[in-house]
Amino acid sequence: MKNNITCLTIALILIFPSYSWADDKTENLVWDAGKVELQLEKLAEGVYTFYPTDAKEKNAKGYPVATSGGFIVGDKEVLVVESMVNKRLAEQVISFIRKVTDKPIGYLVNTSYHGDHAYGNYLFPETTKIIQHSKTKTFMDNKEGFEADKKWMSQYFGKHRGIEDVVARSADIIVDNKQTIDLGNKKVEIIHMGFAQTAGDLFVWVPDSKVFWTGNPVVAQPPALPWLLDGRHEEVLTTMKKVRSFLPEDAIVVPGHGVPVKPEDLDFIIRYLETLSQEVKSAIEKGFTLEQSQKNITMKKFQGYALWNWVHSGVNVPNTFKELSKSK
Repeated sequence: MKNNITCLTIALILIFPSYSWADDKTENLVWDAGKVELQLEKLAEGVYTFYPTDAKEKNAKGYPVATSGGFIVGDKEVLVVESMVNKRLAEQVISFIRKVTDKPIGYLVNTSYHGDHAYGNYLFPETTKIIQHSKTKTFMDNKEGFEADKKWMSQYFGKHRGIEDVVARSADIIVDNKQTIDLGNKKVEIIHMGFAQTAGDLFVWVPDSKVFWTGNPVVAQPPALPWLLDGRHEEVLTTMKKVRSFLPEDAIVVPGHGVPVKPEDLDFIIRYLETLSQEVKSAIEKGFTLEQSQKNITMKKFQGYALWNWVHSGVNVPNTFKELSKSK
């Protein structure tokens, strides 16, 4: 996690060079955890997603938005995907559930250890079973690391927004491969398909409704790019191809930070990763330095993401260059 924090810190400084890191003015935040409002959308019978109210407009323009998630209602109980970053957002999620059903919230899945997906766990009922990958549980059980992460998150999503009050609550159920949860006439599959952005990514699949939650491996609709914060681009590519093959063409895909997309939208990610690998290999063969590679690997047909300069040139190219240089 320390490497992730370092990469993101550098990247966000590049995005917001005028940011005064001692303050938390709204205009200086990536998104304000004290102001984000969520909206609910029904995707199928008993299957719902929630996402920020500005997601439809901003996703299309390539701008980042806050976290998306959802919940599935069975005959017996409810399973929730993502708990959000603070109390006010977790309470919005719980209020959505209570508008739909009074059935108990039996399960809560965190698709990764990132705070905007897992910090709100402590606000759900004690009887709710938390589902995580073992890597996520290890991170959240590390008290020192978790406290440091809270301070980091509050820098970028707002101080005094309730992030400081978060209490770590980790897994009751570990899923490092695959597990099916029966909610009563509604089955949900929790799947780890490999390294996608972190070592602990989980995907959530509702087979009878063909709805699929990805967490951060799919950030949003194109032109949003994958963020190779931990590198391992070849593993990410392999996993994303596996995900794409898994999905039927009529599936509904809920990304980590936006409105639902189609399986075909994942082709953009796969083509980007394939092209990135080819371009970096070619640069290395030509004897380019990292700096020359960052300047020359422009991949114009994939541009359009508002964060292109730092995600592509500042994170993805350098991490891929370092890995391929080592392998050579």
